[in-house]
Amino acid sequence: MKWQTREELRSLLINLVGFDSITGHKGEVHLIEYVEQELKALNYFKENPELVQTDLLDDGRKLLTALVKAQKPTKKTIILLSHIDVVGIDDYGSFKDLAFNPDELTQHFRTYHEELPNDAKIDLQSSEEWLFGRGIMDMKAGSTLHLSMLERAINEQWDGNILLLLVPDEEVNSAGMLKARETLNWLKQTEDLEYILCINSEPMFRQFLQDQQKYLYTGSLGKALPGFFCYGKESHVGEPFNGLNANLMLSYLNINLELNHSLSERVGEEVTPPPISLMNRDLKEHYSVQTPLTAVSMYNVLLMRQAIPTLTKQLMDVMKRTKVQVETHVKQQAEANGYQVNFDIKLLDYHTLYEEAVKRHGKELVNKRREELLKSRVHGDRDFNTLLVQDLAFLCKDLAPMMILFYSPPYYPAVSSEHNLLVSKVANRVSQVLKDQYSYEVKTLNYFNGISDLSYIGYDSNKESNLKELYRQMPLNEKEGLLKYLEEDIDVPSINIGPVGKDPHQWTERLNIDYSLEQLPNVLADAIKFSFKKA
Repeated sequence: MKWQTREELRSLLINLVGFDSITGHKGEVHLIEYVEQELKALNYFKENPELVQTDLLDDGRKLLTALVKAQKPTKKTIILLSHIDVVGIDDYGSFKDLAFNPDELTQHFRTYHEELPNDAKIDLQSSEEWLFGRGIMDMKAGSTLHLSMLERAINEQWDGNILLLLVPDEEVNSAGMLKARETLNWLKQTEDLEYILCINSEPMFRQFLQDQQKYLYTGSLGKALPGFFCYGKESHVGEPFNGLNANLMLSYLNINLELNHSLSERVGEEVTPPPISLMNRDLKEHYSVQTPLTAVSMYNVLLMRQAIPTLTKQLMDVMKRTKVQVETHVKQQAEANGYQVNFDIKLLDYHTLYEEAVKRHGKELVNKRREELLKSRVHGDRDFNTLLVQDLAFLCKDLAPMMILFYSPPYYPAVSSEHNLLVSKVANRVSQVLKDQYSYEVKTLNYFNGISDLSYIGYDSNKESNLKELYRQMPLNEKEGLLKYLEEDIDVPSINIGPVGKDPHQWTERLNIDYSLEQLPNVLADAIKFSFKKA
């Protein structure tokens, strides 16, 4: 075997990190092809080449599956899920050429440790356990561990089948995992499999800066991306009170939304991080002395048990408060300058805007404009989604000024297997092994707080109401959107057993080698064998 010792795993990890697999880059495809070649070089897959497969996404990227069947035939199958894409490297600045070379990057930091924040500096100077690099914890360490488990399954007597699943695009749209829903159901039928468990190995996320606690997760947070389209009234800068600046409307919205704790959700001891803006800009294409007519903001909102229709109501309430604040602000400033101004800002959701457009212009014209925009589409999902809202708003410009709520992709369902008996047993087993063998106290949380592809394989108790609301409020839906994949039925109990690292998506991203590549492989193998026995 070649992926079992600490040094063998370290070497494999370095190789995986070495691929520039930034989401949307060619490195995503190259990394999948590299793993495919490595697997096909193993004797098991030389004898069973049909058990290693790649599946194409619409854009030419690939996902990979590799199935190792138990020596004694059985349907029982555990899915090992990981993603191979990473976020960009611009944050590395002058040493971004080292971002995909962990050994050189770590050595650079040892030489120039004054560049590091204090937390990273302490880790680097305290031991040789830490290795830096883009994607080393999120989540190429997880992929490394899963390849090791696949090799063990080939060479040991396990009581079930192991299905390795590597997907691209987790960091942007999760297009890889959405496509994988179809692939998993196809494999289930053609190979006569029963998926008893999905194990993800996303890294543990700290709950606070100095957090040393070890965590397991029996589910994953959901994510919605609500957008707010502000349509003001244009004016010359010399006559500011004859119009309403869309940027002013957006500014008050941002004050009411950014880090708003009332929009965090609490379930037991777990609390979702508050909303934060991921995109915020006016839509004026060229400079002029005309005030911006339209502006848009999109917010990351995390969910546990809350349904999307409930979130819609909460966000409409925020818009009502914003409307009063903007109207009051403009009126007071106008009066201070000797003007009398009264604006009535209309509040709509996307579905209502669509109905208003149909009322004015007819369904045939509205849908024809939509089809023409789709045919000439050059924008990404979020920008195109905004364009569809803007086009309808222009058809209803008599309603301006207005604020419009809509949703954009990606959407991640909140899932949890906290009540699944097998998952509970596995979590208890892992906690006990880590305590007995390594003296670690482990805490089990219901939701992984970093967002993950587990959202697309687990059980969503609000699926029906959530999809119904998103189809109403997300312009880019139906056949041209990603929601179509969520109609595919797949519900597999899941658990996240991951490595220890720090600072995902930061230039100080690093992995604890001792825990992740020496201790965790044995824990993970024990969890898999225990799962087969208890299923």
